[in-house]
Amino acid sequence: MSAGAPRATDAGARDLQEAELLKRISSLRASLSPSEARVADAVLAAPAWVLQSTLSAVAARARVSDPTVIRFCRSLGLDGYQTFRLRLAHSLGSGASVLHRDIDRGDSAADLAAKIFERVARTLRDVSGQIAPARLEAAIALLAAARRIEFYGLGSSGIVAADARHKFFRLGLQAVAYSDAHVHGMAATMLAPGDVVVAISSTGRTIDLISSVELAREAGADVIAIAPPGSPLAQRCNLPLEIAVDEDTDVYTPMTTRLAQLALIDVLSIGVALRLGPELAARLERARDSLRGKRLGEAD
Repeated sequence: MSAGAPRATDAGARDLQEAELLKRISSLRASLSPSEARVADAVLAAPAWVLQSTLSAVAARARVSDPTVIRFCRSLGLDGYQTFRLRLAHSLGSGASVLHRDIDRGDSAADLAAKIFERVARTLRDVSGQIAPARLEAAIALLAAARRIEFYGLGSSGIVAADARHKFFRLGLQAVAYSDAHVHGMAATMLAPGDVVVAISSTGRTIDLISSVELAREAGADVIAIAPPGSPLAQRCNLPLEIAVDEDTDVYTPMTTRLAQLALIDVLSIGVALRLGPELAARLERARDSLRGKRLGEAD
């Protein structure tokens, strides 16, 4: 995480993060380095044993060095192994499960719909308490004042970037989206101070996206990242909006991460719209007028 970045101080949100520590580890595992992922596997396989074990014992079980265990703890946003054990004890005491994988191949369409909608609702509730209000305010201020906004993403995150471009374009802002690594790499070199990049990633470890972010910052642009906590992408931007999603990757990937990203884009776009005020309202009315003749009737 960037030095000096603000953290949520709300006690309720902090208690939720503690109670959901095991689920948080599960959702972050894919974004960890291979050696840190082995530590995550050791914790998830035997959390009660880890609670009673020393740092060196955990390192030996995971076949990593002692410093790797410390790096794993810091990737979770914790300052060391002792703090991790305290949070783990709280999580186990709360009865938190590791990860509820509730989709079965034999589910009926009705069961599938109910489970997916419940998972989506749970994800959005979890994510809503993860981002510090101060960071959201700072991101909205950057976007509202930006000369140009560029959204970068790859794969499913590229689709989110395209959706973001559409929302901000409708606000009358200079906004583009790139989902090709070569294109956003070139575009990043042409940015200037006053421009803002929003980099979107479900893992925060995509090399091409990180490279484009570094080029954008070298050019003087501000970079907002929507990425997992402690990921390389979050560390390389100057304003990380970090979200950890309990993603079930057994059947299809990624589902709830994409929806959480889309919801966060909605928060940012509506926040910017509110900042733009009456001038935006006039522009939106003109845009609505241009569309009225393109619909068959009010029911459509």
